[in-house]
Amino acid sequence: MTDNKTASTEADSGAPEGNAQEGLVGMPPQDAPYRVLITGAAGMLGSQVLMAVPDAVEALGTDMREAHGVDHLGVDLTDSEQVAQLFQDLAPLHGVIHCAAYTAVDKAEEEPELAQAVNGNACGVLAHEAAKAGIPLVIVSTDFVFDGTATEPYQPDDEPSPVSVYGRTKLDGETQAREAHPDGVRIVRTQWLYGPRGGHFPGTMQKLAAERDQLMVVSDQVGSPTSTLELAPALWDVLMLGEAGVYHAACEGEASWFDLAVATIEASDLSDTQIDPCTTDEFPRPAPRPKYSVLDCSKLSELRGKSLLPWKDALLTYLGSD
Repeated sequence: MTDNKTASTEADSGAPEGNAQEGLVGMPPQDAPYRVLITGAAGMLGSQVLMAVPDAVEALGTDMREAHGVDHLGVDLTDSEQVAQLFQDLAPLHGVIHCAAYTAVDKAEEEPELAQAVNGNACGVLAHEAAKAGIPLVIVSTDFVFDGTATEPYQPDDEPSPVSVYGRTKLDGETQAREAHPDGVRIVRTQWLYGPRGGHFPGTMQKLAAERDQLMVVSDQVGSPTSTLELAPALWDVLMLGEAGVYHAACEGEASWFDLAVATIEASDLSDTQIDPCTTDEFPRPAPRPKYSVLDCSKLSELRGKSLLPWKDALLTYLGSD
């Protein structure tokens, strides 16, 4: 899995008919915009969420880094006073999509306290303020909350059992958020992200294939590669149409990292590079990875009236837009 950080629901998005803004609490007057805070707005996912902002919604980005769409720079989301001030400055807010995270999976094994603060405590802080404001909060989580021993896709209500610091801290963030705001938090677990901005696995494969004649890629870890182009609109739908609870959101189908590498290289006209499969044991990493972490996304598909694209189709769309 890549170690990266981490927009308008179109008229033909497949979302249920009706007022897509009914899910937002404390709705503004008819002619006033819905104001939604996006954390991690400079990251791979948060930046795409900003790009997919629905009509009649004003998205307000925050991040520790400067970037297009970051309106509020340098807010420490682990600091309750800073977050309370941010909510006060932006009031009225009508929802939050929390994309900011510590996603350096291997480095988290060396920095568990920092990973806990960012992935765990910040979720609790945001949920506390969202509860005070009476607004919904979407928390982006991960397949790493599961141990990967399953043989069929994980359901949202399956018992988590993380095997890495990253997974444990993300699960703690889920728990803190739901305890602080049980009626307003929507957890959205996703996996194997890539997109137009930020570093990710397909981009790494393209770079390496341009430099080398042969690559070895792990073939015994299986998940669902997911494009931020697909995920971002789904997060807006969960915020605006969903209810409190847990959703899974990933592109349809399943693949190994080897499968994804092959598909990326073939679609990138770099097929002169030979790609060979290898095992996890042949490519050890500091943090354990789930062997099988495919997510069952049927709950999200029922909410939206459609699934995310099959992973190969989404990959080709991304590569065509890159």
